[in-house]
Amino acid sequence: MEGDGFRIRGFRSDDLDRVMDINVECLPENYSKFFYRDLYRRFPETFIVAEADGGIQGYIMCRVERGLSKFKGLRTARLCHVVSIAVREPYRRRGMATAVLRAAMRNGRESYDASECYLEVRVSNEPALDLYAVLGFSRVKRNYGYYMDGEDAWSMAIPIDESV
Repeated sequence: MEGDGFRIRGFRSDDLDRVMDINVECLPENYSKFFYRDLYRRFPETFIVAEADGGIQGYIMCRVERGLSKFKGLRTARLCHVVSIAVREPYRRRGMATAVLRAAMRNGRESYDASECYLEVRVSNEPALDLYAVLGFSRVKRNYGYYMDGEDAWSMAIPIDESV
């Protein structure tokens, strides 16, 4: 899939070091190689990268889980949980995050029968909050002290339909 000067595709195992570098560069939460490999092994269709200028510049990784619906009270649903999404600073505001997020949601629906997507985002991360709101995500819960440094997170969610 093509975007504004970039291409998105599925993650491959030889992408791991670059994805980990982007994670360290962009986010304070970092994961072990085992964690990435395990998510890829279990949910390969929702692990997507964005390439530009000859290299990977962004990614998303998700897991699919059964849990309480974010919209239907006490009913359960298959949820596409965005574990991590990041785009390197020089490549932001080109649509990469939107493209990988939509691809992961579409693949989550088609490959794993997910009906909702949710994520956690720092309450101070205004650019991300704005992006998710534009994409139709709703704030469903404030998670107090969610991050290791004590910052709160908004849990945001969206139903996944055929329009993604």
